[in-house]
Amino acid sequence: MDPDALRVGIGHDTHRLEPGGPLRLGGLELPSDYHAVGHSDADCLLHAITDAVLGAAALGDIGEMFPDTAEINRGRDSADMLTEAIARARQSGFRLVNLDCIVHLERPKLTLHKQKMLERIEAIVGLPPYRVGLKAKTGEKVGPVGNSEAVMAECVALMYREP
Repeated sequence: MDPDALRVGIGHDTHRLEPGGPLRLGGLELPSDYHAVGHSDADCLLHAITDAVLGAAALGDIGEMFPDTAEINRGRDSADMLTEAIARARQSGFRLVNLDCIVHLERPKLTLHKQKMLERIEAIVGLPPYRVGLKAKTGEKVGPVGNSEAVMAECVALMYREP
């Protein structure tokens, strides 16, 4: 097997939470008492996926591709950023195989929203349902996540380089 054929990337993102909803997460607006603060739309989950894709393709990171110092990125839709990252990975010969994601959030509970979030992510990245994993964890009332001060997300992406 060609050792360059399969590549793994990991993405992580954290955003501060402030009172007032909705919460943008996984490409959706979820009912919440909090919203994430950021230069773009502050979608922590899509940012982690974007970084995982860029990492697997060795294309840098989300901050390099979409700097928060650029006015064009103010309020930018994270789905557009993810779509562009996937397009650049494809230009480099990579195809996305699967994603596995974790969201760390005390509330709102994501159980009722996970299916719609999965469907939205699958639509953005162009993968079938069985190739996208999504798990939700609370902070158990410990630390910034547990105290509803932050939302964090992690993602692992597997990519395949076509010969």
